[in-house]
Amino acid sequence: PAAMADSWVTGYADALFAVAAAEGELATVEDELFRFAQTLRSDEQLGSTLADQGVPVSRRQQVVEDLLGGKASATTTALVSMVVGAGRATDLPAIVDALVERSAASRNKSVATVRSAIDLTAEQRDRLASAINTRTGRDVEIRVVIAPMRRPVSSSVMPRRSAQRLRKATAPRSRKPLVTQR
Repeated sequence: PAAMADSWVTGYADALFAVAAAEGELATVEDELFRFAQTLRSDEQLGSTLADQGVPVSRRQQVVEDLLGGKASATTTALVSMVVGAGRATDLPAIVDALVERSAASRNKSVATVRSAIDLTAEQRDRLASAINTRTGRDVEIRVVIAPMRRPVSSSVMPRRSAQRLRKATAPRSRKPLVTQR
């Protein structure tokens, strides 16, 4: 069964890749699908709704249209709607991951997925890709997953005492005059 699921994922990824390439929108569709897959991963209710076989296909596809219509290309919207309509919404993140890998491979690159609290600028992505290339010898494309910090820095990264020192050192200070008058 796992091999069959992998086969389906690969088959759908190849099909989505072929359609996006044929439409001349591969880069745009790839980026929009990646972002949608991240949304699907982080929104349990959305994933459940799109995968719920008890909800009519037309309703699930309307949810896709409502979410993506006007925000994503018509090709991306149609491809997501097709996957949802085929009953593969649960597999969509894996399908998109396979598509992203296939697309990068077509450009002789690998994919590096980076988690960040904020989106990276083009310059930051380029510097990161260059650093990875220097370190590993592999050309990579950077994909950023926005993952906000869930805990304050003081409780998750550094000991409480160090966090207190950092807060004290960076706290605004009252300005004292440089020259005192007598």
